[in-house]
Amino acid sequence: MTTPPLHAVETPAPPPEVEWKLRIAAAQRGIWTGTQLRRLLAERAGLELSAASVSALFTKQPSQVKLSTLAALCAALDCTPGDLLTLQESTAPSTPPPRPASDPARQPSQQQPVPRHRSLPPL
Repeated sequence: MTTPPLHAVETPAPPPEVEWKLRIAAAQRGIWTGTQLRRLLAERAGLELSAASVSALFTKQPSQVKLSTLAALCAALDCTPGDLLTLQESTAPSTPPPRPASDPARQPSQQQPVPRHRSLPPL
């Protein structure tokens, strides 16, 4: 029986990183606080968000944003999604770095095997 040849598997490139630029886009439009943004969202887009939700959007990068929230932010700030999000190519390597030859996980054990049976001398 012959074994099929092995082929290298290419690792896909990591996805681009997303930069959340809501605070910059808001500042460019004279909006400096979460309270101001919250008022605009209600007035211009009809979206009522809690103060905590607006503060979180305003101060840190969210892991996800509903499309309806993104559309409301764009309507409130009179901008496009491209003003709020920027894709940046990831700088992480697409394949893990090779292990050095001195890596203990790749070195054969230096210990001597322990014999399982020992013969006793005849009496």
